[in-house]
Amino acid sequence: MKVAVSSQGPDLDSQADPRFGRAMQFIVVDTDTGEFTAHDNSQNLNATHGAGIQSGQNVAAFGVEAVITGNVGPKAGDALQAGGVKIYTGATGTIKNALEQFRNNELKLVE
Repeated sequence: MKVAVSSQGPDLDSQADPRFGRAMQFIVVDTDTGEFTAHDNSQNLNATHGAGIQSGQNVAAFGVEAVITGNVGPKAGDALQAGGVKIYTGATGTIKNALEQFRNNELKLVE
C-alpha cells in the first residue's frame, strides 16, 4: 500500500508533522517494500490561504491510498476524499512511529 505521511523532514527518522496542509514535507512510503520518497511542501507551508486544498490535491496526485497525519482540516479532507484517499489522524513521533501506529490500527480513520 502506498501512503503519504505529513513530515517535518525528508526521511523516516523525521518527526511526523501534526499539520497536514502546512506540513514541511510529505513522505510517500510503500508499506510493502519500505521504499520511500520525500516531497517538499514549501509552496504551501507559508501560503496565505488554500494550503490544505493545494496539499490535498498534490498528495492525491502522488497516487497514494491513504494519508497519515496529526490533524487535517475540512477543506483538505474534502480534497483528499475527492481524490479517493483515506485519511488517518492522530499520528505522533517519527515517521517510523506513525507507520507503526498505522499498522497497529491505532490511528483514527476520518469518514
